[in-house]
Amino acid sequence: MVSTRTILDVHILQTVPPSNLNRDDTGSPKTAVYGGVRRARVSSQAWKRATRRAFEGLLDPAELGVRTKKVAELLAERITALGVELKEPEAWQAAADTISAATGAKVEPPKRKARAAEADDPAPESSYLMFLSSRQLDALAALAAEGLKESGGLKEFFKDKENKARAREAANSRHSVDIALFGRMVADASDINVDAAAQVAHAISVHAVENESDYYTAVDDQRAEDEPGAGMIGTVDFNSATLYRYAAVDVDRLRENLGDGLRADEAAGVPVRRAVEAFVEAFVTSIPTGKMNTFANQTLPDAVIVKVRSARPISFAGAFEEAVQAGGDGLTGGHVAGACAQLAAYVPEVERAFGAVTEDSWVLRVGGRTSALGGLGAEVGLGELVSAVGAAVAKRLAGSAG
Repeated sequence: MVSTRTILDVHILQTVPPSNLNRDDTGSPKTAVYGGVRRARVSSQAWKRATRRAFEGLLDPAELGVRTKKVAELLAERITALGVELKEPEAWQAAADTISAATGAKVEPPKRKARAAEADDPAPESSYLMFLSSRQLDALAALAAEGLKESGGLKEFFKDKENKARAREAANSRHSVDIALFGRMVADASDINVDAAAQVAHAISVHAVENESDYYTAVDDQRAEDEPGAGMIGTVDFNSATLYRYAAVDVDRLRENLGDGLRADEAAGVPVRRAVEAFVEAFVTSIPTGKMNTFANQTLPDAVIVKVRSARPISFAGAFEEAVQAGGDGLTGGHVAGACAQLAAYVPEVERAFGAVTEDSWVLRVGGRTSALGGLGAEVGLGELVSAVGAAVAKRLAGSAG
């Protein structure tokens, strides 16, 4: 018997005017060579970060996590909030001991570097970013409060193998939506790593791109009339592009990562549906903030295609291996219409050739330039898209449970 999976594919075409969404080490917009020509590129990390930030307006804080080296400060606040009377350095140390017991990571004050000798000792930090859910931090705080009541203190408390196992379990259950989707690596405790349910591709332009440079000056407001020159001069690199963006969600892995769900009073599958809906809306509407104040490139997608499959994810980046030519559709001077035409021709050919069955497919599109995509799925607006995808996922989950 062949097992049936639930895979969500999200394909987006989005035009961005002059911008620098994602810089390399020289400050220039990132690029990549594809199909023999240089393309604009926005890294997957940049768009995942933007998506995670968008979750803040869509989900309850209890459903999200925090990724930080300052985890001891966060946990210390929770410990003292439980009524444990500790001075700040003592609370930091209690938090550090608890994090170390749960993850095996060293949590120590950062090196002094150039700090003044008389400066207050800083809070301890982990040596790498720790990604913990709000509920995991709450559970660890409760465990620390329990251990602090013991006569030997936390160090003795966590010498007990059972208590240490409880700390490890607290850090490895009730994952937040963002941890379940994007995964987590704990270098000192691979057994509590979380394999990501979502994959996000580097966005690339559908056409060839050359970076440009803007020379700018700034005037000193207090400059005398006879004082020559600008107060500051500089350059900033930018490009403009129609990007192909792609992400996939393994809904079955997402359900596994979320475990028993985020709230005990919920019906089975509800947290998964909420996570899927939040991901779709956040990924579609988010945008990295690199140089946003400089360029104000606040665009939304030209077109979105979402497909639900029962087998492996499929990117349609191959539609643009041959770079779209400006005005290639013969009707306009831009790239959107040509990109839509190439995508509309490519998708059914791939699905036919490989028997890649799509159970459900939706298209969100803007304007006449995207009309070629109309036949790839049911045409919907954003609200309809989010709810329809959530309903389809919930139906499949209910069917697999039965």
